[in-house]
Amino acid sequence: MNRFSQISILAFCISVATSAQAQEQPADDVIVVTAQRDNETEVVNGGSAGVLGDKPARDLPFAIRSYDESLILNQQPRSLGDVLENDPTIRTTYGFGNASEQFVIRGFTLFGDDVGLNGLYGITPRQLVAPELFESVQVLNGASAFLNGAAPGGSGLGGSVNLQLKRAGNADLNRLTVSASANSHFGGSFDVARRFGQNGEWGVRLNAAYRDGETSIDREDRRTQVVGGAIDYDNGPLRAALDLAFQNVRIDALRPKVTVGSATIPAVPGSDANYAQDFTYTEMRDVFGTLALEYDLADNAMAYFKAGARDGREEGIYGGITVLDAGSGAANGTALFVPRTDNNEALEAGIRAKLGEAITHEFNFGGNASLLVNRNAYDFRYGPGFAGYATNIYDTPQVGLPSSTLVGGDLDDPFPIARTRLWSAFASDTIGVIEDRLQVTAGLRLQSINVKSYSYFGGDLTTEYNESAVTPLIGVVLKPFNGLSLYGNRIEALQQGPTAPLDPALVRNPGEVLAPRKSLQYEVGGKLALGKVFVGLGAYRLERPGEGVLADGSFGYLGDQRHQGIEFTINGDLTPSLRLIGGAALTDAELASGNDVPGVPKYTANADVEWDLGFLPGATITARAVHTGPQWVDAQNTLELDSWTRMDLGARYVFATGETPVTLRLSVDNITNEKYWASAFDAFSAALLQGTPRTVKASISADF
Repeated sequence: MNRFSQISILAFCISVATSAQAQEQPADDVIVVTAQRDNETEVVNGGSAGVLGDKPARDLPFAIRSYDESLILNQQPRSLGDVLENDPTIRTTYGFGNASEQFVIRGFTLFGDDVGLNGLYGITPRQLVAPELFESVQVLNGASAFLNGAAPGGSGLGGSVNLQLKRAGNADLNRLTVSASANSHFGGSFDVARRFGQNGEWGVRLNAAYRDGETSIDREDRRTQVVGGAIDYDNGPLRAALDLAFQNVRIDALRPKVTVGSATIPAVPGSDANYAQDFTYTEMRDVFGTLALEYDLADNAMAYFKAGARDGREEGIYGGITVLDAGSGAANGTALFVPRTDNNEALEAGIRAKLGEAITHEFNFGGNASLLVNRNAYDFRYGPGFAGYATNIYDTPQVGLPSSTLVGGDLDDPFPIARTRLWSAFASDTIGVIEDRLQVTAGLRLQSINVKSYSYFGGDLTTEYNESAVTPLIGVVLKPFNGLSLYGNRIEALQQGPTAPLDPALVRNPGEVLAPRKSLQYEVGGKLALGKVFVGLGAYRLERPGEGVLADGSFGYLGDQRHQGIEFTINGDLTPSLRLIGGAALTDAELASGNDVPGVPKYTANADVEWDLGFLPGATITARAVHTGPQWVDAQNTLELDSWTRMDLGARYVFATGETPVTLRLSVDNITNEKYWASAFDAFSAALLQGTPRTVKASISADF
């Protein structure tokens, strides 16, 4: 379906709806106004701060914000990365050859493996996350190892993301949505919620979504299937919730990243060009869930327990492209087959209590643990002599799958390649004085990381690291007057070491997991609430051992890496009908050599505006600008990407059919069809990710 057809379908929907509306009694203005207000895209200034609990941003010595499900419904994102495009401090890239979203925060990567789910690590699907399952996407900038423990994948030093699965609210919900997007990508979803019991103590929510078809990139096809369910209980001192979810994602002919193997950066191909081979694909299936229990020991004390598990299976033939001649686009292509399974469990338990009056103490005691088992294998399909095949990013020929060159592990039944066990114990005290206008948080976490790596050739144990460290936190919040909150923090963290790339052509020790490493962060900032507008400003400095390819060709720690910068965020209602989500970030990320870290933009900025049209009740127009500054491509800082700006426009219209509110949505991402290299961030090589072309999206939702 071309873009004209999609717009025609939406226009037809509007005309049918308008005709039906004309045949009924005039729409109830209250229904329209209420539905339009419920559809407002907003940011919640606060969220889950790990062991400190759910708190408003003004009470935390960290920068935190949450994007709620109204944003997900309105913007129709296809992945978590599309949701996080709204954040001015985050940019998204992919892993090597496959659809593995990674998020760059403060110049450090956050792997999909290390995105939290209901406050637990290792439970979220690790490559791509379908956003339809979640009621909140929470972002915390900066190191959060004390709050959540060490991320099992070793990433997340620059910030963390926590996802909250949907649960029943106070009102009944019956929502049906049908959607279409370029080029022929169709979908549908439903979302149902109820509360039962004499006092509404039982809640049930069930939601599901299905999307399939070709995207706006030529020949790239994506299919997503998700089902989520939750049962919760809230009565007296006991609260409990069980969340279960299923996700299956398949992508065929994913447009891969492009490795730069020439002395210049190649010109950007056409915005919808696809230089993937038709034999490439990735398919990921995940079953995951959490159980949470809370019990009020007293009015000021609570005990809590939560546990989660995930069973993940994936396989794919991933494609790699290295440009050899930037002028002609001539390149070398390779293929890699990887089957993988993950079996992860996590739990956390603790007690939280607040004592005192003139001087208050909020105590937190507890511990958490994670156990992760990764089974995988690989088959490098590079052809004879690791030669690969000839291709071109401007005029891509389709070739047959190259023959197998090197196999590691059991392709039919992968055995364990890594076992990771993390546990920690934590204690903190937040002291409040002057009616909690001054709060000082002091905490310690004893973190232990045990990582075992096994050989792909026989499964024998090759390396084991078992290290522990006590990592402290000091945080201060000062509220000199209502609306203003000043904060500062000093936090250390112990992280699992990174994993060397699998490709033996890149390093001498493919697949080896490095020893854990320590990091240190200092941060100061302020938050100001002006009516319904919330402004945040922070400055930080982060240091940790860097990684890279050593002189002997092995992957290892390489000097110290230092990141520092300034972040500004703003969101809220500028007027009753005008809303803004935006901000900017300046980032100075430096390697041990003194060169800038490749793939880290020097500055980023976002502005997302919504305007309710007073002269047309129920109508809202939207506009978003995403700007990313220049970034180095290579560690030697000889190749640099230009800055880029993308513009998105959209509109939605709410009307009532009887007592049923109906919402029509139309949006166009990258309305100018700008072609650009979006990111050069890659842990192992100088690789470029091309930006998404113009994408038209339309949907119609009815809340029965």
